[in-house]
Amino acid sequence: MTRGNTPAFGLMAAALGIFLLMSCDGQPDPVSPAGSDDHAAAASGEEQEHPHLQVPPDKQKAWGIGIGEVRKSDLAGVSLVPGVMALNGNRTAHVTSFVPGRVASIAADLGGRVRKGQPLLTIDSPEFARAQAEFLEARARFNLGQAELRRAEALRQAKAVEEKEYFRRRAEHEKLAAEYGALGSKLHSYGLTHEDIEKLIERCRLVETQEYKCEVADPNLPLLSPLAGTVIFRNAVLGAPVEPDTVLYTVSDLGILWALLDVPEKDIPRIGPDSRVSIRSELYPGREFSARIGAVSEVVDEKLRTLRVRAEVENRENLLKPNMYVQGVLEHTGKAWTGVLSVPEEAVQTLGEEKIVFVREKDDVFAVRHVRLGDRVGDRRIILEGLEEGEVFVLKGAFTLKSELSKAAFGHGHVH
Repeated sequence: MTRGNTPAFGLMAAALGIFLLMSCDGQPDPVSPAGSDDHAAAASGEEQEHPHLQVPPDKQKAWGIGIGEVRKSDLAGVSLVPGVMALNGNRTAHVTSFVPGRVASIAADLGGRVRKGQPLLTIDSPEFARAQAEFLEARARFNLGQAELRRAEALRQAKAVEEKEYFRRRAEHEKLAAEYGALGSKLHSYGLTHEDIEKLIERCRLVETQEYKCEVADPNLPLLSPLAGTVIFRNAVLGAPVEPDTVLYTVSDLGILWALLDVPEKDIPRIGPDSRVSIRSELYPGREFSARIGAVSEVVDEKLRTLRVRAEVENRENLLKPNMYVQGVLEHTGKAWTGVLSVPEEAVQTLGEEKIVFVREKDDVFAVRHVRLGDRVGDRRIILEGLEEGEVFVLKGAFTLKSELSKAAFGHGHVH
């Protein structure tokens, strides 16, 4: 692969070689051409192929210089889009009271992990007690009506009762059965299970031949967590009055969050429900969180000119938080590049009108390498000319090297 230098770049290289050679006191500077032969060539006006920058290891560490090796790889077209983390709407529940009352006890606090069906708090509610009493009364009437129906069936077989009377008693029994079932469903809506209702009946065995109001109804209604997760909101205070529909707790499974990504209008044709996606955060450099697209909006935001894409993100380590800003990496469904040289975008710098990459030639010597760029693929740039596979380049801190190079070239400073 050729390494071309334009005339302008060659003149700048020669100038940089001269200025980088000398320190403020006229002695050779640590940031200088790697040898005296280069100095002589620059002094005689000959062009250098590449300016060199000598940086001691301690300076490299202080400047955060990171290196990488140029490798060929396969790249898929991607779009880097902004986004924000959000609660998973399918794994989040608001817990409210079904009846008015007062907070009798609290069993879960903010940040606590709870199981599905675990009590969060208990409400002292006379209305809940009344619902139990009404259920038990309805059960007594149902048992009495059932006994009357059986008697009527026996009389009907003995032809000792008119058909009209038999059907009247049968209709009455069906009415009582409907009332009994409706009041049982009401208790279920308050959160009581079949086992809870059976225990209530067991505590109050009714005499089937007479109506009897059993005084065993419990006014304490436990509110249970509808799913396993973390308590992220609490609005319950011991002894405080409670009204129906007031959110007392919010429980969410934070192990799978939503990422709400805003895809620019120009990228819409390249993004689909089957596109691969991952999530990045500046808090965890070099790490990507696996995700999958859950929904793609059909409406473009008229102000931002973006399309909302919702992705489900694995968060088992609880590193990502709702409302955290993130970056989505969406793979295009079309074009891909095979076996190409590429470097991260931050490794490419602009010097004059040229694009350059710093290549490490020795442990403390970096050379300016002119490169010709290809397509931008996500946060990487394809290199068409100027680098060869296996060379070591500056992955991080290239802007700092360029700044020091420019300061030294124009006599504004030097590196010790």
